[in-house]
Amino acid sequence: MIGERRQRMNYVLADFVSTNIAWLLFNVVRYTFIESNEMSFHSLSDFLTSTTVLLGQLVLPLMMLAIYYLSGYYNKVFLKSRLQEFITTAGSAFVGMVMMYFIVLFNDDMPSRSFTYELVLILFLLLFVIVYIFRFAITRIATRKIHSREWVINTLVVGTSHNAQKLEERLRTMRKSMGFNIIGYVETCAEMPTRELNLPVYHISEIADVCARENVKNLIVVPHRHGVKATLELVNMLLPLDMPIYISPDLYQLLTTRVRMSNIVGEPLVDISRTDMSQSTLNLKRVSDVIVSLLTLIIISPLLLAIAVAVKCSSKGPVIYKQRRIGYHKKPFNIYKFRSMKVDAEASGPALSSLNDPRITPLGRFLRKYRLDELPQFWNVVKGDMSLVGPRPEREYYIKQILTRAPYYTLIHQVRPGITSWGMVKYGYASDVDGMVERLRYDLLYIENVSMLVDLKIMFYTVQTVFTGKGI
Repeated sequence: MIGERRQRMNYVLADFVSTNIAWLLFNVVRYTFIESNEMSFHSLSDFLTSTTVLLGQLVLPLMMLAIYYLSGYYNKVFLKSRLQEFITTAGSAFVGMVMMYFIVLFNDDMPSRSFTYELVLILFLLLFVIVYIFRFAITRIATRKIHSREWVINTLVVGTSHNAQKLEERLRTMRKSMGFNIIGYVETCAEMPTRELNLPVYHISEIADVCARENVKNLIVVPHRHGVKATLELVNMLLPLDMPIYISPDLYQLLTTRVRMSNIVGEPLVDISRTDMSQSTLNLKRVSDVIVSLLTLIIISPLLLAIAVAVKCSSKGPVIYKQRRIGYHKKPFNIYKFRSMKVDAEASGPALSSLNDPRITPLGRFLRKYRLDELPQFWNVVKGDMSLVGPRPEREYYIKQILTRAPYYTLIHQVRPGITSWGMVKYGYASDVDGMVERLRYDLLYIENVSMLVDLKIMFYTVQTVFTGKGI
C-alpha cells in the first residue's frame, strides 16, 4: 500500500505542475489580448520571459497551493468523493481567479470591459480544467487499486462477537474493496468469541503495541452487546491511538443524533474520531487560530509583561502556572495560566475553585474576574495543543468522574480544546463535577454545530464577558 504522505505529495506535485501549465497557457492567451491593444512587446517570448511574468510563474502557483490546502483537498488522500473533488477544484479555481485578477490583471490596459471578462473566464477555465484533469487521473488510479485490493490499509475489528465476524466477512468478500485489510480482532474484557476465528485475536490492553507493530491505520468498533455505554468506554480507550475509529451509522446516530455519510457504495461506516466539520473549515480554523494568536501575543505583550511583574510582586511562587490537561484525542498537554492561587493551593489534592475560594490571591481574583489569567493560553494555541474556540480541557482526575455520569463526554475529544467555549459562554466556570456535566451539554452542541461563524459568535460573547468582568 502506498503511504498516505507519498500520495499527498503526488497530489501536491500534480497541482503545482498543472497550475504552472494553466498559468503559462493563460499568459499566452493574455499576450494575444495585450497585442490586440498594441502594447509594447516584440514577441511572445519577450512577454513570457519578462520579469513580471516569470515572477508570477513561480509565485502564483505557490499561492494556489495555499488555496488548495485551505480548501481541505489534501486532508484525505484515499477514496475521495468524485463529486466533492469536482466542487472543491471549481471553488479553488474561482478563488484563485479572483485573487489573480486583483494581483495581476487589474492594471492591464484592455480596450473594453468585455475583454477583461473574457480573460477572467479563460483564467478560471484553465485553472479548473487542467488541475481537475491531473487530480482526476490520480484519484482514478488510487480508487481502482483500492477497489481491486492492490492497495489495502491494515485494520483491526474491535470486538469478537458474531456481528464482528459477519462484518469482517462482508468487508473481505465485497466486490469492490473499501481498502480495509482486516488483520485481526480485538478482544474486550467482557466479550469472548462466539466461535473459532480465522484471524488473530488480541486483547484490548495490547492494542497500542499491536497497532505499532502491524502498522494498523484504522479501527472498526462493533457495537458492544452491553449497550451504548460500554461502546463509548471502548471509544474512550481507543481515542489516544490517534487514528480513524469507525462505527456503524445507527450507533453514531444514537450517540450524536446525526449521521454523516459520504460512501454510498461500500459498507456504511462512520469515523467517530473526528467531528462533522468540513475539511476546509478544519484548515481555516487552524490557520486563523495561529494567525490570531500570534498577533494577539504581539499586541498584548506589554500587558503580559505588566501582569507577569504584578504576579511576581504580589505573592510567592512562579508567574506561570502549568497544569496537565487532556486534549485532542485524549493527548495530555501542559496548559499555561498566570498564577492566580497560592503555591500550595492543591496540597491536599485536586480541588475546583469556588466564588469565595480563600486559595485565590487578591490579584488572582482580579485576573480571574476578567479572565486575564487565561492569556498565556494563546501560546498553547500556537503550539497546537488548543484552539481559540473549543470545549474546555479538563484534568484526568475529573474526566474519570465525569465519565461515570456522562460516558458521552469522550466525544468532546473529537476536536482541540479551546481557550473559550460555548459552555464557558452559556454556563461559565464549574465549581463541581455536576457543573462540569451540565456545561458538557453546550460543548457537545458546539461539536455538532461547529463552524467559523459559530466560533466568531462565541469569541464575541467572550470578549463581552471579559470587558464586563463577568468571569469568576
